Amino acid sequence: MSMADPGVLLQLGGLFLAAFGAATILPFQSEVVFVGLQLAGTASLVWLIVVASVGNTLGAVVNYVMGRGIERFRHRRWFPVNAAQLARAQHWYARWGVWTLLMSWAPLGDAFTVIAGVMRTPAWLFLVLVTIAKTGRYIVLAWLTVQAGG
Repeated sequence: MSMADPGVLLQLGGLFLAAFGAATILPFQSEVVFVGLQLAGTASLVWLIVVASVGNTLGAVVNYVMGRGIERFRHRRWFPVNAAQLARAQHWYARWGVWTLLMSWAPLGDAFTVIAGVMRTPAWLFLVLVTIAKTGRYIVLAWLTVQAGG
């Protein structure tokens, strides 16, 4: 099938949405979609990695932007963390720094991307580190799928 095939474009669009959602606070799992499409073989592996990485990175950018503006709501009753938890997270990020963003692919990595916004990490640095982490995740996932016989 070619990339001009509407079915392939629809599949890649679904992968993009799953990867985007998985990087936000929404409960999505992009790995299942990625591996399923890799095993189906309807799109090239390079396109799968690019689309998933871009979607996942852009989802992390949403978290970063939320983090940039979330502190103004810290005294509201509905705010998701209390002052002590926020201070602890900020202290932890200040100690370990931007390098924690290389773990943004992992479970709870979304929290790192929000805290990066709260801590005013430069956007360019955020984008570089998160893109490395997210792309690396899908490359490893693709490799593991091939190794498992897919």
